[in-house]
Amino acid sequence: MPRESPDLAPAGAPDDEPAGTRRPRAAHIIGQNIGLILALSILLVSVVVFTGLFAFEQRRLPGNFEITSSVNNTMPLALAASGQTLVVLTRGIDLSVGGVIDLTNALAAIFLAGSVLHMIVVSALILLVGAAAGLLNGLLVGLGRLQPIVVTLATLSIFQGLAIRVLPQPGGSVPTGYTAVLVNPNAPSALLFVGLAVLGWMALRRSRLGVAIFAIGNDEQAAITLGIRAQRTKIIAYTLSGVLYAAGGLFLAASATSGDATTGDVYTLTSIVAVVLGGVSLFGGRGSAIGAIGGAFITTMIVNILFFAHIDPLYQSFYEGLFLVIAVVLGAAVGRLARRAR
Repeated sequence: MPRESPDLAPAGAPDDEPAGTRRPRAAHIIGQNIGLILALSILLVSVVVFTGLFAFEQRRLPGNFEITSSVNNTMPLALAASGQTLVVLTRGIDLSVGGVIDLTNALAAIFLAGSVLHMIVVSALILLVGAAAGLLNGLLVGLGRLQPIVVTLATLSIFQGLAIRVLPQPGGSVPTGYTAVLVNPNAPSALLFVGLAVLGWMALRRSRLGVAIFAIGNDEQAAITLGIRAQRTKIIAYTLSGVLYAAGGLFLAASATSGDATTGDVYTLTSIVAVVLGGVSLFGGRGSAIGAIGGAFITTMIVNILFFAHIDPLYQSFYEGLFLVIAVVLGAAVGRLARRAR
């Protein structure tokens, strides 16, 4: 079973606690949160580097437009990375992310136009489509006992095919009012949704489902012995991940104000990059969606840095792959540090 999160422990040691016990407790807290600390540190460094390059090129600091654009561009990836986190924590990996975003993005571009009530109903139905896609993955992995990478690679092709069937050519239209609510171009109000995602993660982490997800990621057989229903937990985790991917598709459509059945493809790789940069262990049982969201912002900052460093866009995929390798190495190092802190 996973340890209790350190933020559930008392805020500080009692005054009469021996001084010698305080350092191990601090080391334990740091060890439990080392991935998140590393992610936030990398994010801070990337923001500083981007700010420096931007100031050098533009002779001014980034303003509201640059901040808003960065936040809005990151939202689909932040949601995709949050969903990927749920899967990775169960010792799985989801390659169908791009397909689900493709499908939901295409549906949004075609069916969103209408009254406010119509947009709300369509948005809810699109989230249900994402849930159904995740449920399919969960059933095949949980009940079918198939390898996640094989299952999600197959469903990726299925969802991509459906997306192209729904929207054969880029097009459609997303109402400006809908765009203003999700990705307001005049202010980084999308950060409110980031806050909601963080609060949702904190609630999940402390719930019975959250404990079960971490438990089966740490040791599935031990979790089953303790009465945790591993199959049901995996199914729910994949279903929730599908909902988050669909939300990412909605944000992508709102940001582009139209649809494209192929624009979601890049999120398969970048969601994994964001998860690993966020300190989530690819071996399951350790990590945080908060760190993954931080990893999403790091990925966006890397793209911005490459742009202002005048790196040819044709080489962007190369550098993203390079950063993924670096992230895996850092993740392994973080895992070792965390085990030493136990």
